[in-house]
This record gives sequence, C-alpha cells and structure tokens, in this order.
Amino acid sequence: MQLDLELVHIRDGESFAAWRHGYPFRTVRWHYHPEYEIHLVVATDGKFYIGDHVGEFSPGQLIMTGPNLPQNWISNIGDAETVPHRTEVIQFPQSFVDKVLDAFPEADGARALFERSHRGILFDYATGEAIRPLMARLIGARGTLRLALFFEILDILLQAKKTQTLSSLSFMLDMAKAEESDMNRVIAHLRDHLTEPVSESELAEMTGQSQSAFSRSFKRHTGTTLVRFRNQIRIDLACQMLVSDPDARVSDICFDVGFLNLSNFNRHFLRLKGMSPSEFRQTFAENKAVPMPV
Repeated sequence: MQLDLELVHIRDGESFAAWRHGYPFRTVRWHYHPEYEIHLVVATDGKFYIGDHVGEFSPGQLIMTGPNLPQNWISNIGDAETVPHRTEVIQFPQSFVDKVLDAFPEADGARALFERSHRGILFDYATGEAIRPLMARLIGARGTLRLALFFEILDILLQAKKTQTLSSLSFMLDMAKAEESDMNRVIAHLRDHLTEPVSESELAEMTGQSQSAFSRSFKRHTGTTLVRFRNQIRIDLACQMLVSDPDARVSDICFDVGFLNLSNFNRHFLRLKGMSPSEFRQTFAENKAVPMPV
C-alpha cells in the first residue's frame, strides 16, 4: 500500500488540533503524520490498521498513536453511502508534549504513555465512552478551556486499566530505518517549508544526486512530479484549514499554504478536488448539519 503523509493543521494561537470528520474522507487512507493522535470512532464498524496490526472496530473504539505510525480505518458501508460524523481526533506535536513534561512535574506520569503510543495503544470501550463528551466539548472550545479538557482526557487515559499495545517492536525498528532515507528527509523538508520557494536543485543536493537523477527518484518514490506533489500537499492543508476554521477567508488560506495568487490556487483546487474551495467548505458544512441517528 502507498503510505501518504497527512499534513496536520494547528491554528495560530493553539497548541493542538481537535476536529471531527465523516466517511469517506480525504484522510482515510494508509497514512502517517509527525503528530501524536487520540482517535475516537463514533459511528460505523469496520477494519483498522496500525503499523503491522490489523483489527476490527466499532463505535466507541479509542486509540492513541505516536509520531509517524502508519494507520487507517476503513468502514463497512455501501459504495454510495456517506457518514457525516464518524471520527473525532486530537492531534498534537512533539514540541507540545516536551513543553508539558518540562513545565509540569505532575505530568511526568504521562511520559510512559507518550512513549508507548509510538506503537499504538488500544483502550477499552468504557474509556472511549468516558472521553466522548469531553472530546465533543473540546472540538468547539476556545482559550484555556481547551487545555483543561485536554488534560482531563489525558488523565482518563492514564487511569485506564485495560489497554493493548498494537504494532510490533520489529515493525517500529523497520519504520525508524525507513524514516532515515534520503527521500523521506526530502519530503519532511518540503512539509516543514511548504510556503517557501524550495528549489529542486536544493532538494537534489540533500540526496547527493544530480537534479535529473533526483527528479526520476522523486517520481518513483511519490508517483508524481515535485511540482504536482507540492501542490497536492498544499491543497490538502488548505482543505483542513477550510474545515477547521469556517471564518477564515479563502484568499488568506491561499497565501497561508504557499500559493502566490488566488486564481492559481482555485485552479489547482478544482483540478484536485473537483470543486471550488467555497464549495468544498459548504459541502462539509452541509454534512455536519445532517442529524446523526440517536
């Protein structure tokens, strides 16, 4: 399976992302991201993959994953069926974890939890039900209330007795070797400098290849050219920004993700998503407005 990088958008003035999505959705693929994730399924059943672990899920399943751990959840629904609200997630970077552990001695007990999450942790359904109302509140919260709810959720995870470590240690060692590859370092560099004019020659130098050899290697690794790949991840980030911040102007998002003019942004968005940014935002808002069965 192709392993894709998911770009996690954390808004200015916030330490972590908290959001929900339906199914199908753009993040539902074999993917990874550098951020930790707390993942709660609220609708549908199906099969999930964490590293080299495969299992079955149903509503109430709660999993915590660490940085760069491949994952996916595939729901058992019909080809034409959609679910407006399947998953609630919290995503936070290593820098946030480091700050919490450095600033608060009371948080030291969470150190082992964060470390264990690198292989994925499955919690029992009682724990999932306990944090569900907190997750729902957190997604709409602002200011210090977000921190209070996050720490309350973290405390529940720390108190959970019935947990299972998912991915094998040998898989994690193989992933660590893979992450050291030149091309994965290039992709990480692109992600970290997404809004900057990084040249192909600069990336080729990182791999010790000529520009032409790098271009061929990059296409073999990603299945596309550097220009198309960069536009794809910029549009992916724009999608998340459109959904997570309904008040943000499309023009501001255009420049925030690295496009130099609005018409070019709209053209690429339409080609990749089949609709305009405004239509994408409206479609998501309509999906959220569909009432869920009780």
